[in-house]
Amino acid sequence: MRTTTRTQKGAQGRLRWASLAAAAAVTLGTGLVAAPPTYAADDPVEVVVDGDDVRADNVNGLTYKGLGVLSCNSTSNLLMDYKAEHPERYWQLVRVLFGGENPLVNHVKVEMGSDTNTSTGADPATMRTRDELADASRSPGFQLAADARTVNPKLRVSILRWEMPQWVQQEWNKGTGTDEMYRWYKETILDVYEKYGYMVDYVNPDKNETRTPDISFVKWYKNAVVNDTDFANERYGIPAGEREAAARAYHRIKIVASDENNTLNMGPAMLSDADLFGIVDATGYHYTTEDRREGAADSSTYLPYTKLATGDNAYGQDKEVWYSEGTASFGYTDYRVNNTEGPNGAGTGIGGVQSALDVANRLVKSYANSRRTHYIFQPAIGSFYEGAQYSHKELVSARDPWSGYLHYDAALYVMQQFTGFAKTGWENDTNTAGIWRTVPEASYSGVSGTENLDGSNGAPSYMTLADPWKRNFSTVVVNDSDQPKSYRIKAENLRLGGDPTMEVWETRAADAGQRYDANFKHLAAEIRPAADGAYVYTVKPRSITTLTTLDKSADAATKQRLPESGERAVLDSDGSGKRGDTRDRYLYADDFGYAEEGRVKVGGTFRPYLASRGNQPRYMVDQTGAWEVGGDGVLYQYMDQSMKDTAAWNNNTPNTTVGDFRWENYKASVDVSFPDPDGGLAALGVRQQKGMAISDAAYNLRIGPDGAWTFYEYGTARAQGRVAAADRYHLAVEAKGARVTAFVDGEPVAVYDDPTPQTEGRVKLGSGFQRTGFDNLKVERVDGYTPYAGAQLDNMDSAVAYEGTWSRKAAFGDAMDWYRTTSTSATAGASFTVPFRGTGVDVIGGNDGSAVLDVYVDGQPVARNAKTAATDKRLATYALRGLPDGGHRVRFVLKSGTLVLDALNTFSAPHEVSGTVGTAPIRRALAETAAREPGAYTATSWGLYAHAVAAAESAVTGRQRGLDTIGVEQLASRLRTAYARLERKEDAAR
Repeated sequence: MRTTTRTQKGAQGRLRWASLAAAAAVTLGTGLVAAPPTYAADDPVEVVVDGDDVRADNVNGLTYKGLGVLSCNSTSNLLMDYKAEHPERYWQLVRVLFGGENPLVNHVKVEMGSDTNTSTGADPATMRTRDELADASRSPGFQLAADARTVNPKLRVSILRWEMPQWVQQEWNKGTGTDEMYRWYKETILDVYEKYGYMVDYVNPDKNETRTPDISFVKWYKNAVVNDTDFANERYGIPAGEREAAARAYHRIKIVASDENNTLNMGPAMLSDADLFGIVDATGYHYTTEDRREGAADSSTYLPYTKLATGDNAYGQDKEVWYSEGTASFGYTDYRVNNTEGPNGAGTGIGGVQSALDVANRLVKSYANSRRTHYIFQPAIGSFYEGAQYSHKELVSARDPWSGYLHYDAALYVMQQFTGFAKTGWENDTNTAGIWRTVPEASYSGVSGTENLDGSNGAPSYMTLADPWKRNFSTVVVNDSDQPKSYRIKAENLRLGGDPTMEVWETRAADAGQRYDANFKHLAAEIRPAADGAYVYTVKPRSITTLTTLDKSADAATKQRLPESGERAVLDSDGSGKRGDTRDRYLYADDFGYAEEGRVKVGGTFRPYLASRGNQPRYMVDQTGAWEVGGDGVLYQYMDQSMKDTAAWNNNTPNTTVGDFRWENYKASVDVSFPDPDGGLAALGVRQQKGMAISDAAYNLRIGPDGAWTFYEYGTARAQGRVAAADRYHLAVEAKGARVTAFVDGEPVAVYDDPTPQTEGRVKLGSGFQRTGFDNLKVERVDGYTPYAGAQLDNMDSAVAYEGTWSRKAAFGDAMDWYRTTSTSATAGASFTVPFRGTGVDVIGGNDGSAVLDVYVDGQPVARNAKTAATDKRLATYALRGLPDGGHRVRFVLKSGTLVLDALNTFSAPHEVSGTVGTAPIRRALAETAAREPGAYTATSWGLYAHAVAAAESAVTGRQRGLDTIGVEQLASRLRTAYARLERKEDAAR
């Protein structure tokens, strides 16, 4: 145990910084950070790494466990599709996150689902009824852990709950549900053991993000686990020869409690209750870096988590303390580096609030202030469709399993600055695994904030890790300010060997003229100690730097670059839904039989497609409900009145989403049936971009077995009627341009011309709380219309060039903005230019319709004083179509009003337009707008008109490849507008 003298020495060495940090740690409310004071950068930060402070006897609290991933709330749903459709990309992902000598991630935490939406969607319940056999294969988290263990056998797995299946909830609400809760946990755990061959390591018996830990149930649950002798029940499926081993593993399950958010009650409770202290092996809480600081220094409410981790408590034992749920960086780092959020409109590189460096500071500050040695990302992998709540906050984006596209964010390099220069994980029973210890006396953070951290004040922020034998150490320094900061690190009482050289590894944004990843995790310098034994290094602005005595300069794994993202191709398959085909009528189809799918690798074995995934359908992300393929090859929504969702955070009727956000003009159809004697409701929606209810599909048709149908625009009924009652129907919704048509059994029942149409999005299926069947889903092209946008550019993409005054924001961005970024201007003359290949481009963003634009294509004017539409987020405020297929540079100039630019969708590929495209509207416009006196008009107005005429004539002569119906309509409209705005010279002179 460290001495009082040593503790006082460390505290005195940091007194000046600590007092300034206390002044800086002021918040204005959740997520809002007060402007921090500025720190002087002239004197170096003094860091003493003393071998006497490396506490090798502390095997729980100060061992550095590294990072974890939380799988829950649909965040992992599409991962199983990656595995089936692009196994090479999936297993590469597993190796990147979990593999190697220095794994980035050491822990998979699974939040058990209940078919209810508790955040971004619903994870399936492993037991939907009391008598159903547990099926852990429904939950992608358990399978992810099984796969991760093939490359990291020491991976830890933990589980907890948020809500619970209704059969448990009913008894729990009565105060008599402990047995039901235990049964659900136990049968799920043993099913995982039987299917995947591992026993979970930790269980949190309490509710996720409780404010009042259920201490009595935590104790009851631990006692039940330890004393359980029933492993022969045939429900568990454990062979007789494996039951003894299963029992031993089961009895070793550890307890983690209590995953609080906004309250910190478990720490004081453990210090005050010897029985609870002995039961709980790890404690964790969410979304704050801070410990409690209430009462006298020796009270249980003053630094309780610090006391638990260090062992400086009445019991003399150390406990694990986790940051048991935290965010990753928000958006894509390679986009947000183009922000203007620094001083005087400068960018912040990979830093700024909610950036990769912010998250790095969370790791440092949560250790420095509350001694947490494990950070779990919610999520690390975003494998659900964008537009759900909390989109765009992950290390890896995995949302297009049909293409295999994966985006590995630069934040991974930032995290590797911690895990790549230490041996991380859990110490073994004999304390010989060599897990590195954190060193409190050589760790500190003075950045501002408690959740979203602001390092612009220039305060030091660093964490030191050392091997238990005191032969090597690494100090990780985060500088999220605009000024360089010098560090002076002195090693004392360490056995560093004959070569004291220190390597300096750095991650920061590219300098001007460099490739975007030129400065990601690279060896920046090798330094030797000065005459007094101190290493001195100046850390660059907006960077993370690891100063290590390890020799990593020749290590291939340390130098390894992250995989390239690949192409984010649109979902356009053949009639099987399996193979890409851009020339047939189908965009996608699913008969839910999956004869086209082969066996799938799970852990170390291969299993049939549906069995490998608990009968979950392909490419579908559940928002609410129990969606599963039955033995008859029909997709059913099983959540009926007996299982009805009563406690979800987001309380919606069952619905699931499938497809590509870039789909635009298409016809979706599906067969629906009503096997539930209580009747029910079936729904089909199209053009869904955001939200988590069936009413978030822009246009949706709903019908019941009595034949009553209603057609909705979002949640507003636009038409209704009745057809003959039946136990099954064929539903279809066709969306082409602004016209949407609903069909029942092939007959149109509603036609809606939307004056402000939602033009793009996915397909949704929905039901009531009755068992409902869906089969033969088809998504098909519409003749004469481009079916989808070929690509999307974010407003922060480096290809988009800006002139004039723009505010380009990434911090505190809305999840409904693409990648949480927007560029905004209210300055007349401000412009942006986008290069692309194709026939048109949409300007996407939430706007009030005040912006007026001039539009130039390849230097030529095509529209002057063009109005924009008032639009919600993710919708097109201005659409430009009908351009010749090819390379273009389009410049948009703001004339007046305010424009918010979120993204740009581009359209291309002439073969994607099926059927015949009539040009009669253009011919009529040409006939109506003939003007043959160029000399009579001003050069500006004539130039616009002449360009419109040339474009129209090119279209009607068949020279404009890729022209579709919307392009025809726009060419005719632009011609008429240009003609109407012709200005005679004599009028202009008045």
